[in-house]
Amino acid sequence: MLLVRDSMTQEVVTVAPETTAVEALALCRGNRIRHLPVLQGGRLVGVISDRDLRAATPALGDPARAEALDLIRVADEMARDVATARPEDPIEDAAMAMYERKIGCLPVVDGEDLVGIVTSSDVLRALVRLVGAHKPGSRLEVALPGRSGSLAEVTGIIRDEGVDIVSVLASSEYEDEGGERVAVLRVGTIDPKDVVDSLSAAGYRILWPPPGSGTGPA
Repeated sequence: MLLVRDSMTQEVVTVAPETTAVEALALCRGNRIRHLPVLQGGRLVGVISDRDLRAATPALGDPARAEALDLIRVADEMARDVATARPEDPIEDAAMAMYERKIGCLPVVDGEDLVGIVTSSDVLRALVRLVGAHKPGSRLEVALPGRSGSLAEVTGIIRDEGVDIVSVLASSEYEDEGGERVAVLRVGTIDPKDVVDSLSAAGYRILWPPPGSGTGPA
């Protein structure tokens, strides 16, 4: 299982509440990052992003921009209600927290200590690894009838074809009135034709690859 600790950045660039906007933006540019945890006395008190800082200042080209960047402090614009993650949290929990809150990062804390930061880009890379999309292979999408053991039967058919299963994702709810769920499998072959034929012969409806599209790598 992929945990937050496997994907987080441990060397975290931080700022203090009194850091100016111009200083914070310079840190973002210099380190090629977008989010800065805000620490006061070693304790996490907020998060500021380059977007927050830019939104709080006049547009580029406005003569008042430079002065505003010097006057605005991180404390003026930072988010104070900070969602965090723990190193031992599953990466999918971090993904859900960011999705639900519409945020781009989660500071990672161990007790009261900041030990890392995980961003939406980190989560995306982790999920790519989780489903095996970075490895050669093919994608199969199979409709699962609403009976016990259908997913096990599908994986058994693939195994009998001598093909490795890289990853399996299955919807948790029925997708239609027919009582079918959807399973998305990554299999370790660039030509899944024999697998598709065997699944079809067993009565399974193949959603991907589409009929007549060929069975090249996906």
